[in-house]
Amino acid sequence: MVKPWQDTTLPAHARAADLLARMTNEEKTAQLSSVWIGADTEGADVAPGQHTFAARSAVLDALLPYGLGHLTRPFGTVPVEPAEGVARLADLQRTISGGNRFGLPAIAHEECLTGFTAWQATVFPTPLAWGATFDPALITDMALAIGVSMRAVGIHQGLAPVLDVVRDPRWGRTEEAIGEDPYLVGTIGTAYVQGLQSAGIVATLKHFAGYSASRAARNHAPASLGPRELADVILPPFEMALRDGGARSVMPAYNDIDGLPAHAHPALLTQLLREQWEFTGTVVSDYYGVSLLEEAHKIADGEGAAARLALAAGVDVELPAARCFSPTDALPEDLLDRAALRVLTQKCELGLLDPGWEPVTADGPVDLNPPHMRELAQRVAQESVVLLANDAGVLPLRDGLRIALVGPLADEQAAMLGCYTFPRHVGVHHPGLPTGIDVPTLAEALRTELPDAAFVGDLAGADICLAVVGDRSGLFGRGSSGEGCDAEDLQLPYGQAEVLDSAMDSGVPVVIVVLSGRPYALGRWAGRAAAVVQAFFPGQEGGGAVAGVLSGRVDPSGRLPVAVPARPGGQPAPYLAPPLALHGFPSTVDPTPLYPFGHGLSYSAFAWDLPECDAPELPTDGDTTVRLTVRNTGDRAGTEVVQLYLHDPVGTVARPEVRLVGYARVPLDAGASAEVHATFPADLAAYTGADGRRVVEPGALELRIAASSAEVHHTVPLTLTGPVREVGHERRMRCEMRVK
Repeated sequence: MVKPWQDTTLPAHARAADLLARMTNEEKTAQLSSVWIGADTEGADVAPGQHTFAARSAVLDALLPYGLGHLTRPFGTVPVEPAEGVARLADLQRTISGGNRFGLPAIAHEECLTGFTAWQATVFPTPLAWGATFDPALITDMALAIGVSMRAVGIHQGLAPVLDVVRDPRWGRTEEAIGEDPYLVGTIGTAYVQGLQSAGIVATLKHFAGYSASRAARNHAPASLGPRELADVILPPFEMALRDGGARSVMPAYNDIDGLPAHAHPALLTQLLREQWEFTGTVVSDYYGVSLLEEAHKIADGEGAAARLALAAGVDVELPAARCFSPTDALPEDLLDRAALRVLTQKCELGLLDPGWEPVTADGPVDLNPPHMRELAQRVAQESVVLLANDAGVLPLRDGLRIALVGPLADEQAAMLGCYTFPRHVGVHHPGLPTGIDVPTLAEALRTELPDAAFVGDLAGADICLAVVGDRSGLFGRGSSGEGCDAEDLQLPYGQAEVLDSAMDSGVPVVIVVLSGRPYALGRWAGRAAAVVQAFFPGQEGGGAVAGVLSGRVDPSGRLPVAVPARPGGQPAPYLAPPLALHGFPSTVDPTPLYPFGHGLSYSAFAWDLPECDAPELPTDGDTTVRLTVRNTGDRAGTEVVQLYLHDPVGTVARPEVRLVGYARVPLDAGASAEVHATFPADLAAYTGADGRRVVEPGALELRIAASSAEVHHTVPLTLTGPVREVGHERRMRCEMRVK
């Protein structure tokens, strides 16, 4: 007889509640637990404190009689051939489901920040490159493909996207973030969530919250956040991805906010997330985040105390391995029931409670890098390359030139790959292991792109010099960018400034190509470089994408998701700054960037007609539509990116001078035109006032239609009328942009 928890006609919550009522406390606790098989083996070194904590974590055999909540990284811990990985995971799931009296399998989770982090899987560009595309639809397609590949091998949950808004690009995890603007991060991140979850994979929003605002940009450092910065800059991307994207899991951050660690923050994880935002999914700890309440934050006296703090705050699952959430340690039953019900509900939604459930198996070879995924990786890479400068008109390059290719990253595969790609995350611990995928370097791609060019080693004999600089990604000090690889300043690492100086002094025109995980200060060469191209770890197809932009085969259409500074000092990013933080007030430091947020050039040219506004006066609960015609006046096809910024002349608290509220990519053939419609809701003018309420106020506003945050083509004055209006979670968070 089918029991209610097995009845697929009942709602998931009801089925989970029925199962919960049949469980012992030990079985409930096991559903909050995880096991990381292989974490203590040689060559598995992918998380801070991994080996220290692994020795004290619960093992699978001890949990089998009770069940298991999560299985950690069955593909992403050590190299495994894909078909063999499917078979191993299926065997593990049979062991897990066969070991407990309800026959419950575990949720298998993996990293998927730059694609499925598994050997031989497609490597996509890093999230900072997603931001540079300004193309949510493409990111949805990418995430769908990633999700389909994961689901096909038995994975249920992906630990992505990262929705941290960059506040100081010295932070090593800048490459994992989407950008420095909350609207861009929110819209691109939501697109990723929608794609991943449409494939049946649970998306996990991280890191909630304030991780990127750490002091001096140091990993895990406290975040000095005021309530308005938290509310208006840090939190909106999470809110958008939950409300509009329907994300089903959230991961707290390692940092504390004003002394309270996120893993023990009831106001964040319960009052805001659950009660105000009505989130019903699971909160999974960052790796060892519960243990760190005891070991690092020093707010818990022992593992049990850490578990109780985390549970009370709203953490449901301890990842990557059970150490504090132990079936042998009595936990408060009301908190235990609350968390276990959420986990069981998610398992039900994933089909893991259905009668006759069987693990995924493979009948033959498993291809994690098929042609359609490589094509998607190529499209994302191509759209993400940013042409920063072309003052001398040397780009695009013509074939047949004598090209001096210099710089330590010109022929370096690592320059293409972010820190959460399998080759840089796991593969580096396995010397001699083949990459498993084809990752052409820029030098290799250029030789294919320009077959008649002569690549010369002597600058004196060259027509032009390509100086390739930037980062090698890594983790915890094994690179210049990546988790735990924070920078003291924004000077190019590895002595690359001297490489550029030497190239500039040669008298040969120099094109600077930056392949990096963060922006670096380039003001030292402003006006001296013939051209500058920026790509943010563009993935396995990145070499061809950058080479295509240099040759002109690809028209550059990427836009900066983070400003490029002029000077290497660690000043905060100037974008989203109030007037007092900008240049012009008494200070010897000029924070004006060399290239501002949203900047990017094309090989074509565009003209923007005067905009028309339906209603320049609108109520505080209304909206208005602005229309603008964009024309391609160049001699080749290209893509313009129309950006809409909001300027609020007077507020009750200091406000950013401008902030992004809408954008649209406008691809046009030579001589063609298109009309861009932007419907701006007054809700987008809301901000958190002095009393902590988010309000829309009557008064003057200005929409700035721009090619970047600093290059304004047109302004549209608006007037909001009516009463001050408080808005909450139901507010409109998007400007609808249509291209006709």
